[in-house]
Amino acid sequence: MFGAELERVWGEQRFIRFYAASVLSAAAAQLLVTWLAGSFYPTVGASGGLFGLLLAFGMMFPNRTIMPLFPPIPMKAKTFVAVYGALELFLGVTGTQEGVAHFAHLGGMLGGYLMIRYWRGQPPFRRRR
Repeated sequence: MFGAELERVWGEQRFIRFYAASVLSAAAAQLLVTWLAGSFYPTVGASGGLFGLLLAFGMMFPNRTIMPLFPPIPMKAKTFVAVYGALELFLGVTGTQEGVAHFAHLGGMLGGYLMIRYWRGQPPFRRRR
């Protein structure tokens, strides 16, 4: 749902670059958190990249109404992204849901956010000429 819309807007190459940046930032965030916690364990998956796409959808189409499966309440994309991001932060900090790389999800969102800011020439990046 989110990825197809973004690929239509950005094109295939930009979409792939964005997704790769989100995956790499997710991996970096997960490695940093496990290193700081001193608890290394294997992590696999591409969910950090998906969270980057989710954040991008919320930034590109903030007022688009979506209907998540849970809760089945229509809401704006920006609201859904903010709530889901806050939930990931809560679950990551409290360790409530073991076996899920919540900080990788947040890292993917951060990488996606920074990539869009870069493309737009917004701080902390200079406007491209």
